[in-house]
Amino acid sequence: MTDTASVAPVDYRATLNLPDTPFPMRGDLAKREPAWVKEWDEQGIYKKLRDARHGAPLFVLHDGPPYANGAIHMGHAVNKVLKDMIVKARQLKGFDAQYVPGWDCHGLPIENAIEKKHGRNLSRDDMQAKSRAYATEQIALQMADFKRLGVLGDWADRYATMDPANEAGEIRAFKRVIERGFVYRGLKPVYWCFDCGSSLAEFEIEYADKKSQTLDVGFLCAEPDRRPAPSA
Repeated sequence: MTDTASVAPVDYRATLNLPDTPFPMRGDLAKREPAWVKEWDEQGIYKKLRDARHGAPLFVLHDGPPYANGAIHMGHAVNKVLKDMIVKARQLKGFDAQYVPGWDCHGLPIENAIEKKHGRNLSRDDMQAKSRAYATEQIALQMADFKRLGVLGDWADRYATMDPANEAGEIRAFKRVIERGFVYRGLKPVYWCFDCGSSLAEFEIEYADKKSQTLDVGFLCAEPDRRPAPSA
């Protein structure tokens, strides 16, 4: 009788002819991707791409900046990833494809966030100071999330609409527009929110359905070819 306890176990892996690869068996992308993003940042990949395309035809993505008022959502992710694909595709085409990220720091979204946190009885200076501090904090948080998505850009030289240099640039650009005659005085309704005590943009207006007894009827014109005489 053979003593099975004395038989050495067989290593069946040695009997298989498999390729030797350094790739791990598990993806672990949730753990590995942050390391890749950190490595790209430490190596200055965006700066190296700019150096590699120095003097090439310029391609600049004019990105509509997001509001600096909260964590990013799926809309942010889709927007930034698609634009990042365009920039990288232009880079591969041989363009000096630059992307400078920015943030919109003005308007009701940030003011509403401050009012929810501190109330509505703030002075103008206090509101502006708290809004600026809040926007600065949100920019840092959103920037970290955008980097996590793998978006390459000039993050070290980002812009914000509340930066004094950016505001000065807007005034200079507006001055050139005025000098060229593109600004005129006209009549246009300004929508006002009695609750917020502030003007509203057109896209912020919501129309409610209303039942009305008004009836529109179309009649045939008796003399369709006759035009009214011009007034003197």
